[in-house]
Amino acid sequence: MSRLKCFFLTFLILACVSKPAMSYQQALPSSNGSNLVNKNSDATLALPSDNPFASVSSLAFHTPAFDQIRTEHFQPAFTAGMKQQLQEIADIVGQAEPPTFQNTVEAYEKTGALLNRVQQVFFNLTSAHTNENLQNIQTELAPLLAAHSDNILLDRGLFARVAAIYEARDSVALTEEQYEVLRHHYDEFVRAGAKLTDEQQGRIRSLNEQLSTLETKFDDNLLAITKERSVVVDDVAELDGLSAADIAAAAETAKERGLEGKYVLEISNTTRVPVLSSLNNRSLRQRVWEASAYRGLGKNGGIDNRPLVLEIATLRAERAKLLGFENHASFKLQDQMAKTPDAARKMLTDLVPGVVARVQQESADLKAKMAELNADHELAPWDWEYYSEKVRQSRFDVDEAAVKPYFELDSVLQKGVFHTMNRLFGITFRERKDLPVYHPEVRVFDVLNRDGSMVGLFYIDFFKRDSKRGGAWMSSFVDQSRLLNEKPVIVNVLNNARPAEGEPALISFDNVTTMFHEMGHAVHGLFSDVTYPSVSGTETPRDFVEFPSTFEEDWAIQPGILSNYAVHYKTGEPIPEELLGKVIRASKFNQGFDTLEYLAAAILDLEWHTLSADEIPDDIEAFEAATLKKYGVDIAAVPPRYRTAYFAHIWGGGYSASYYAYLWSEVLAADAFAYMQSNGGATPENGDKLRSEVLSRGSSRDPMESYKAFRGQEPTVDALLIRRGLK
Repeated sequence: MSRLKCFFLTFLILACVSKPAMSYQQALPSSNGSNLVNKNSDATLALPSDNPFASVSSLAFHTPAFDQIRTEHFQPAFTAGMKQQLQEIADIVGQAEPPTFQNTVEAYEKTGALLNRVQQVFFNLTSAHTNENLQNIQTELAPLLAAHSDNILLDRGLFARVAAIYEARDSVALTEEQYEVLRHHYDEFVRAGAKLTDEQQGRIRSLNEQLSTLETKFDDNLLAITKERSVVVDDVAELDGLSAADIAAAAETAKERGLEGKYVLEISNTTRVPVLSSLNNRSLRQRVWEASAYRGLGKNGGIDNRPLVLEIATLRAERAKLLGFENHASFKLQDQMAKTPDAARKMLTDLVPGVVARVQQESADLKAKMAELNADHELAPWDWEYYSEKVRQSRFDVDEAAVKPYFELDSVLQKGVFHTMNRLFGITFRERKDLPVYHPEVRVFDVLNRDGSMVGLFYIDFFKRDSKRGGAWMSSFVDQSRLLNEKPVIVNVLNNARPAEGEPALISFDNVTTMFHEMGHAVHGLFSDVTYPSVSGTETPRDFVEFPSTFEEDWAIQPGILSNYAVHYKTGEPIPEELLGKVIRASKFNQGFDTLEYLAAAILDLEWHTLSADEIPDDIEAFEAATLKKYGVDIAAVPPRYRTAYFAHIWGGGYSASYYAYLWSEVLAADAFAYMQSNGGATPENGDKLRSEVLSRGSSRDPMESYKAFRGQEPTVDALLIRRGLK
């Protein structure tokens, strides 16, 4: 493929890998003894045939041959892939014919096939199943790929051809999709600095190289920090309140780390840690919360992310100014649905008064419960989840330990997620065991249409491990494209706790919702039906891409669907009607807390990225505190979902200045779900309309036009307020 390629993740976004490159006249930069050489040298552009990336995989849908891929294959494949793409770019620029859409834009879309094959495998592995060798390769590759991207996007000859077509666009017969592809590429070149002077472009190259290195370092640090900050417990008595299965899992994690006889409680990627709702030992709750909330600050000799954050923020601000933008947020949001930081911020801050009022009400409820239980301490952040669970149980009589047996992982997958996709879209999932996978726990499914024709392949990777980054996400090994005759190969990666040996995988309702969410991303990729890879699947604005995934979440609590998959793992009995009703009602509980912690993080993100380079503070904790106070979201017991030092979305991934996008997309999702419910619910007619007007389109037309084609009008916020229990 020829465009900037981001491997999309949901709660953790991988570093974007720029679609590549360099001017064909220039040498690939060397770094730390890299074997990358001048493109015009005598070195062959071919990759040895025994390297599995040398040719398209012969497996179904060109899915990767993981049984043949070894660590030593990656660097040669990246080297050859960049060289080959440079030759392809040289051929486009050097042709004598005047530029046309076909000989320039379409040709550009076809470049980089080898590079794309290797990077889609490599960056999926560095997030889902990494190791020290892969991390070392990633560290070396980061600046090289940034330079490769710059040298294509800053190539004046290539840009001149694209610009000539763009300037004549109204006099050229283009399809709607071709017009969007042309506009996308023209904007991509301009936003990369194609119109800057040579001196300015030189600085842009340097900034991009530095940022790619720093962002990769931040990402690597988070993986190490998550393990570093795990809480080791010596005495099982301290774990009072946890289920037997959770205690067994903690013991097994400790054993895997050489701590047999102890118990390891792992922190999650967010400030909030699930075990806080169950642990009766307040001192241990505090230890777990502080391990999570104070990570990345260098406390007790730990890893310190603060210098990285400040340098990344400074360099991004400088780059934005060079490109003609007031700040990084203005640069990032120009091509999003929100368009400006002010529009994104207004959406967030408009919600603050109502949400804070709800939080105060929830806080009063918790304090009343504390008094009832004779707890004479203040309500601290490590107490919120614990007493919230007590209130939830008393109000809805829902005990998480009593509910989990009805949410066995495979039942949720087969009878919940897959069942819903069948009702909506008529697709079925057929597991296959003949394809190699990158980890023994990964499962693979054929995805079939109603008529038995193949849609693509779906991989799912369920369990937490030390080699996997936190969060949950969707990505792809192959993207759909009629131009390249490719069908999609999609993967969902989750971080459910692995059950102890011989125990069933019972998950929380939050994790159930996450499975539905990620499947929403998966079908967005699977249903793509476009010609050009640059607008395929989830290659959409950040504030649109969360719409299909958030939309699917709400099916998880529809009685006709929930009752189908919520069956007791031992008896097979469906969840009792009374308990089912309580689960559904309880799903709207604590929405003030949930919304405020999100708003605080999204506001922090925008505040960091609306600073100029000379406004970057020295003290990230002081800046964070001042920001939360400035916008009235500084409630001590409700900290931001992500604090600055471990905010993976914005420092190591693709959501910088864009974390607001989840809420923006939720407006679309809630409105669409309410519309579908008012028109018959999960019917094939509704599903087919969503598939044809939204999920199949990618960015082949303006996203709002796709939404209106499905819905008939632009969305309102009414359904969002109801969805979050705020109205």
